[in-house]
Amino acid sequence: MSAPSAVAGGTVGGVSVGRSPALPRRFDPQSLGEHVDRLYRAAWAMCGDPHDAEDLVQETCARVLARPRWLRGSDDFGYLLRVLHNAHVSRLRRAGRRPNEVPLEEEQEPRGGLDLRDPHTAFEVNELFAAIAALPSDAREVVVAVDVVGLSYGEAARALRVKEATVTTRLHRARRRVVATVETARKAENRVTA
Repeated sequence: MSAPSAVAGGTVGGVSVGRSPALPRRFDPQSLGEHVDRLYRAAWAMCGDPHDAEDLVQETCARVLARPRWLRGSDDFGYLLRVLHNAHVSRLRRAGRRPNEVPLEEEQEPRGGLDLRDPHTAFEVNELFAAIAALPSDAREVVVAVDVVGLSYGEAARALRVKEATVTTRLHRARRRVVATVETARKAENRVTA
């Protein structure tokens, strides 16, 4: 009896071998608008500043719309998060080569369900996002994906290209760091005002 012969198309002896690669499909630019709010929240958590987040989302959209994009699979948002992350890293590299900018004082507009016109709420949100932005990149990406954007652990794992258990571990450690950072800042604030 001889060994089964290989047949074209990823089969051996007529039996499928391994995974068949997903066929590339063109990204629909019309679907970009469905993801802008979640991209904004992710960008705000990455940057720690709402104005920089708007610029980052705009840069991400410009990159995606600049030319046709071919995707494998059906995870458009995961792809957009990777583009957002790459744009953020590129901005950080550029910023490292430029002098620091002095921000202008502008009133923040309310976003989502929180009224950022309330000074206490605005302070808490900025404090929280600053704590998230100060995390190491692997921890920050997981917090952004799960807690800010609202992805499930499985969706976050696929978007970040890590195992779901890795997402769980990083998220637990990152949340503890954020809580510790915010509590430390509040204790210091209470000492100053007392």
